[in-house]
Amino acid sequence: MSNLAAVARHGGSKMAIIGAGSVGSSIAFACLMRSVVSELLINDFNTKVCEGQVLDLQDAAFVSSTKVRVGTPKECGQADIIVITAGARQRPGETRDELVLRNEDILKSVLDGLQPIKPTAILMLVANPVNVLTCMAQKLSGLPPHQVIGTGTFLDSVRFRVAMKDALKVSETSVHAYVVGDHGDKQVAVWSSATVGGKPLLTFEEVKSLDLKKEAEKVAHKAYAIIDLKGATAFGIAAVVSDLALCITLNKLSVIPVSTYCERFKACLSFPVSLGACGVERIVYPDMNADEVAMVEASAESTRQTCSKYL
Repeated sequence: MSNLAAVARHGGSKMAIIGAGSVGSSIAFACLMRSVVSELLINDFNTKVCEGQVLDLQDAAFVSSTKVRVGTPKECGQADIIVITAGARQRPGETRDELVLRNEDILKSVLDGLQPIKPTAILMLVANPVNVLTCMAQKLSGLPPHQVIGTGTFLDSVRFRVAMKDALKVSETSVHAYVVGDHGDKQVAVWSSATVGGKPLLTFEEVKSLDLKKEAEKVAHKAYAIIDLKGATAFGIAAVVSDLALCITLNKLSVIPVSTYCERFKACLSFPVSLGACGVERIVYPDMNADEVAMVEASAESTRQTCSKYL
């Protein structure tokens, strides 16, 4: 029996969200609506805002089996799933890599406060740049690498599939396609092995007429468009985290792209993994053509260089 399955039989699983801002509160609401766990702990250095978010969430809890309360850092460190959203907000025009300097100290402070972290916990990074922060958290948390993940290119892959859904007039769940590597400007849309109904995506007439580079850029830059319009992204990533948490609590072993250490590229990158109660069970590398592999290699090199400056 998995660790979380055993916990569920003896009182239910517990999830902690560090950061009660727009992203953290949206994640909490999404997880609450889906009754992802039995108990949801919220923590933020701004205790007033944190208490207000919890009171507001408790008003919505009547439709859920999840209980919500404020948690201390030490209590959060003993949760089965720990989601770290705390971090500096990405400014309009700012790249995710430029966020590293501002978010490194925040991550170190959060992880120090959580110690000692429950040995079987799954640690999930949401703040950006997510690959670099996942690498840092793997080194600083004391947890095995397969228990430390980032949200990676899950949302980017969803955006990719939705774009193809609109072009082909099919459900996005019928589009089997991934964005891999970096969550940001260096992300790689894997066109070469994408399929719909077993048919290669690139063989559809509607796709042949598309400018693939422009389509990939639209997917990569959608977050910037949202940030320019409303200041931050929140709802999409909230849905992503709730889905990842369900995969963990239910031991679904769904294949989903997340940030994890990839031995093949010697870096933390986002690739499809089988995700369950114990974290990453295996990495599934999609077939990629030479150009796609070269772009992933470039992303890996950039991540390695950035991480080497701080670790």
